[in-house]
Amino acid sequence: MTEAIARPEAMKQLLQGIADDAQDYAKLLELLEQQFRAAISHKLGMLAELAEQLGQVATALETRRARRVELATVLAGPQPSMDAVFALLRPDARARVLADWAALEQQVISAKALSRRNGDLMAEQYTIMQRVLHGDDQTYEPA
Repeated sequence: MTEAIARPEAMKQLLQGIADDAQDYAKLLELLEQQFRAAISHKLGMLAELAEQLGQVATALETRRARRVELATVLAGPQPSMDAVFALLRPDARARVLADWAALEQQVISAKALSRRNGDLMAEQYTIMQRVLHGDDQTYEPA
């Protein structure tokens, strides 16, 4: 981090980043669903557009993650944890942010699962296309 930041402002930015991540993960999940539908339909142009959009969202999420680490360090010291940061909040605010954080973690898990599903589908499509174009080396080999 290049500039000093007051702890209240650091907490404000960190909490806003969590809210922004939740919005971007909702976008990411929708884009991954669109990517799946485009892959099933073999819409290459749409896949390229979606790849660009997915990259933009992923870049924004990574930028905020890195900033969150910086802000957490300001709030909780070296090698901070989110639990240590959340412990600084009043009980009512802590309960809300813990719920938001848990929801965000679920979005991350869902995004990873959808991404894996999409990757598996596209890899299988590639493999099938290679077999169609170049033949299957094991077509006549005994089982």
